[in-house]
Amino acid sequence: MKKAWLLLPLLLFLGLAVFLFRGLYSDPRTLDSALVGKEVPDFEMVDLFDSRRYDAKLLANGQPVLLNVWATWCPTCYAEHQYLNKLAAQGVRIVGLNYKDERSAAVQWLGKLGNPYEVTLFDPDGMLGLDLGVYGAPETFLIDGRGLIRYRHVGDVNDKVWNETLKPLYNGLKP
Repeated sequence: MKKAWLLLPLLLFLGLAVFLFRGLYSDPRTLDSALVGKEVPDFEMVDLFDSRRYDAKLLANGQPVLLNVWATWCPTCYAEHQYLNKLAAQGVRIVGLNYKDERSAAVQWLGKLGNPYEVTLFDPDGMLGLDLGVYGAPETFLIDGRGLIRYRHVGDVNDKVWNETLKPLYNGLKP
């Protein structure tokens, strides 16, 4: 019995080594979401620009939509923004979720860089982001016309991500 306790540090070391080894080959951009296949969490949010309020019905109007989580403090969001403008110009429906940000800075950002969003929800405390399991910005959720989350992308949306991953899924969700 005493010899079995001597093996415990070795077993702990091997378990930790296996865990760390698996981490070397994982892609942090493919984080699973427990919400994929489930409805967008219920919310009531105010618009970034005025006092209009929106709930989850905004994301369930029969058409697929990208819910893009962004902030002015996020340099990757800056890099992504022009591509989102391009997608919006092509008719891709995008709703923004301004995440843990200052309202005036966000309004100024969209005025300067263009506004690709059909609606921009203002989430200064990050509560909807928390319900969505957001780790940081940017993140983009693909939501079908019934309000079900179909895919989650961590990181910027760019030409490669759009054409290889999001576009086929988005087009497949169109009625």
